[in-house]
Amino acid sequence: MSSISAPLPPPADTLGEHIVRTLKLALPVMFSRAGLLVLAAVDSAMTGHASSTELAYYALAAAPQIFTMLIGIGLLLGTVVLTAQADGAGRTQETGIVWRIALLHAAGYGLLMLGLMYTGEAFLRAIGQSADLAQGAGQVMIIFGWSLPAMLLYIATTLFLEGIGRPLPSLLIMIIANLLNAFLNWLLIYGNWGFPALGAEGAALATTIVRWFMFFAVAAYTWLYIDTLRYGVRGPLKDGWRLARTLRRIGYPMALTQGLESGSFTAMTLFAGLLGPIQVAAFQIIMTLIALVFMCALGFSTAASVRVGNAVGRRDPRGVRLAGWTAVGLVIFVLAACGIAFISVPEWLVSIYSNDPEVLAVAGSALAIAAIILIPDGVQAVLMGSLRGIADVWPASAMFFIAFWLVMIPLGYLLGVVWGGGAHGLVKAIFAGCITAAVLLAMRFQVVSARIHKTV
Repeated sequence: MSSISAPLPPPADTLGEHIVRTLKLALPVMFSRAGLLVLAAVDSAMTGHASSTELAYYALAAAPQIFTMLIGIGLLLGTVVLTAQADGAGRTQETGIVWRIALLHAAGYGLLMLGLMYTGEAFLRAIGQSADLAQGAGQVMIIFGWSLPAMLLYIATTLFLEGIGRPLPSLLIMIIANLLNAFLNWLLIYGNWGFPALGAEGAALATTIVRWFMFFAVAAYTWLYIDTLRYGVRGPLKDGWRLARTLRRIGYPMALTQGLESGSFTAMTLFAGLLGPIQVAAFQIIMTLIALVFMCALGFSTAASVRVGNAVGRRDPRGVRLAGWTAVGLVIFVLAACGIAFISVPEWLVSIYSNDPEVLAVAGSALAIAAIILIPDGVQAVLMGSLRGIADVWPASAMFFIAFWLVMIPLGYLLGVVWGGGAHGLVKAIFAGCITAAVLLAMRFQVVSARIHKTV
């Protein structure tokens, strides 16, 4: 099978062109990624209005499944790197082969994680959660487990489409998925139209149904509407073993990085669980709001990965640097505006998720502290995306270990549990971890971009 060259736009020459191209790619990705978190945010809000106990079940079940899911996403992140680099070099047929290899990896890991979710209750009991919280959350984890293969298959396909510059279909599917999820939550959480009121289990069941819908929809689009010959979405897996090894070579450190980051945040949620249902429910609200805003950062991070990867593919060192730092500047501007909203209307924001006065009091006062987390959290995500576009990923794992496991987790346990700071103490520790990660990754990107300048 011969390679078919595809015409690519010329390199951006000015800062304005870099901004326009970054936004053009980042905005659909941003809204698509935000849609993933809106699913969880709606689940949290509707479950929280069922009861604070059900929200606590949901929070403790969601944290481990998100941890395992993000490790799987890390394994697949090489998909967008390899497709962007192949597209930038004109090897468009290689991109579809990468997609199909990524699907095989997604299916295998998803099934493995499904099995692990069946050990959820025993795990929660082992780490000191109360019998009631462990039992309730354990049942929710099992239901979440059935959604993990679907979610990873969807992500693999979305990363392929983003790597070839087609993020819009995933966005449209995400909009439909959110409407479907809200309707299913209404049926299953509260027990409408004759369905039983399942609370947190209903939210997890709705999520599972919706995630399978998302995968089948985006796969159908790819199979039916992507140019088969140009992008190699069908046919033999030419050079498949080599591409699979490269995908894993990029994916292993990214999975480790994702695991280090998400595992640390999972630990913070479990710390909150040790403090009782009110603190864990309040902390879940804070983390949901931070995560929603973080989707803006992921949009710019993906744009940075693709644009840096394109620049690497065409051997453009100046383009590498400008693509990365332009995305950093844009994410700072956007997240500063979000932080102002956190400070301005904290009571209104947290009331979306609960009507329990105790939960609202804790979450509302902690949200002002959370506002300062947004910029360093976004900056570290964009810089990680830029390094991913260069395929420079192993050093970031060490940096994430330092920032989140040597700084954030010990500080969180000290401030939140030992010193009794609760959700407030945990949020302060998260800020310390994010600022450490941002500084370390900025230094790394500066070094790597200078090295490319000398060697290309």
